Amino acid sequence: MSERSSKRGFASRPADPESWIKAPDRPAPRAEAAADFTARMTIDVTADMRGRIKIAAFQRGQTVADMLRALFEREFPTSEGEPR
Repeated sequence: MSERSSKRGFASRPADPESWIKAPDRPAPRAEAAADFTARMTIDVTADMRGRIKIAAFQRGQTVADMLRALFEREFPTSEGEPR
């Protein structure tokens, strides 16, 4: 029971931990300024509508979230002078 398994775990330790710890953090690439803050929005739709939305997104090669963001952007454009 005190022996360790020879299987490796999900993440293995680096060979040289000191260089790994001291490595500079790389900032994540920015998609766009609007992605700085997002808020989750919940809506109620029927199971049938949800299915149609998912199929439409799949046929367009998009995620449901991306498709709905584009729809909202198109339907509710930013007014001139309004902060983004």
